[in-house]
Amino acid sequence: MEFLTKLALAFEHGGFWMWPILLIQVSSIAIMIERAYALFVRRKISQTQFALGFEESIRRGEMDQVITKAQAASAQNPVARAIAAGAFAAKNLGGKEEIQGKMDEVLLEENAHLDHRTGFLTMLGNVATLTGLLGTISGMIKSFAAVAFANPADKASLLSAGISEAMNATAYGLIAAIPALVAYAILQNRANRLAEDLNQGGLKVYNWLSYAYEPLTAYQIKTANAKSERNNEINA
Repeated sequence: MEFLTKLALAFEHGGFWMWPILLIQVSSIAIMIERAYALFVRRKISQTQFALGFEESIRRGEMDQVITKAQAASAQNPVARAIAAGAFAAKNLGGKEEIQGKMDEVLLEENAHLDHRTGFLTMLGNVATLTGLLGTISGMIKSFAAVAFANPADKASLLSAGISEAMNATAYGLIAAIPALVAYAILQNRANRLAEDLNQGGLKVYNWLSYAYEPLTAYQIKTANAKSERNNEINA
């Protein structure tokens, strides 16, 4: 209880600029919570491992099975969307360039989701620091202006009040800025690891699709020729 009382007094003595810093702090905390949930709870470093489950089906040319399996798992595994896009391109004989283009399109979109709002933490941290500095300057200006026209007996109290406002604003600005900057480093590192895992899984699938593309094409041509011969025999 005593701590809260001291905190309330410090906030009151900090002057007007304590309120903008409070708004910045609340915004940064909201972003930290949302990003931590998105990157640590909803997303796992398991996309490469998930992609390994498609190797046998791709090598056998079972594109329909690959697409169905990938689409069913796309909600929990972002790499599944890239797998489905690449398999669909391979199924339609789009070529290696089209397979890569379709997969890259999905991977770029998924990687962009990893960085949503995280960059705001550095901005908010810097703004909180600068706002605290602005509160410091404002408090010092107010202090010296009051002292200049005050009675000698009141100068000490007015000067100490102005310095108190300046120091409280500086301290609160740093209190709001430091967690935001630390959280940015942690979240950015997590996002980079998730992106590496996602891209590595996508690259493995692309390599399998690329290697299986020519055999798959030959197999499809052979199957089509066999069907055509059977049809000709039936018609004859």
